[in-house]
Amino acid sequence: MTDTIRVAIIDDQELVRMGLRMVLDAQPDISVVAEAGDGNAAVALATGGGIDVMLMDVRMPGLDGIAATDRITATGSVPRVLVLTTFDLDEYAFAALRAGASGFLLKDARPPELLGAIRAVHSGDAALAPRVTARMIETFVEGPAPIDDARLEVLTPREHEILVAIGEGLTNDELAARFFLSISTVKTHISRLLQKLDARDRVQLVIIAYEAGLVGR
Repeated sequence: MTDTIRVAIIDDQELVRMGLRMVLDAQPDISVVAEAGDGNAAVALATGGGIDVMLMDVRMPGLDGIAATDRITATGSVPRVLVLTTFDLDEYAFAALRAGASGFLLKDARPPELLGAIRAVHSGDAALAPRVTARMIETFVEGPAPIDDARLEVLTPREHEILVAIGEGLTNDELAARFFLSISTVKTHISRLLQKLDARDRVQLVIIAYEAGLVGR
């Protein structure tokens, strides 16, 4: 039996929270365990434990989603943060990813996309809205690539291929299919990439791939 994913919804609009709760609570493997309307309350909920994934709005009164995400992820523990925003060019959401969020999704995403993103983030994968990934990275990358080429030289040819594919936005399942690998082998390669490139998470691997010019240039 699959463990239930415990979700907290952070949004200053009660109707938005209500709509999200209806979608999520209808799933057998997801349970909404908490709600909050501002960043300070989100930090308090995260500190209290018992939450696996936090859906985080960006623009809220008091402490916004960026600052809240930074405080929550600074501990390096759960919950993982999935940023939800209304605008696909929201620079604040980009900043939240820099602050440590595990994903970026638009509020107009269809339920299957939202549910898939929550499950992906919970499993340690990244969840980036496809139509905004390229623009998100372009926001991060300005001017010459800052990464030292020597960092990439420590990668094996297969690790290099997988880093490029991660930069293209492939999920673990898609990586396994492309390279004819098992999911466990894919996860091993990703763990090694995180260690060798001193990356915090998969989202940062995507950024590194773009910064290094491996994709998107």
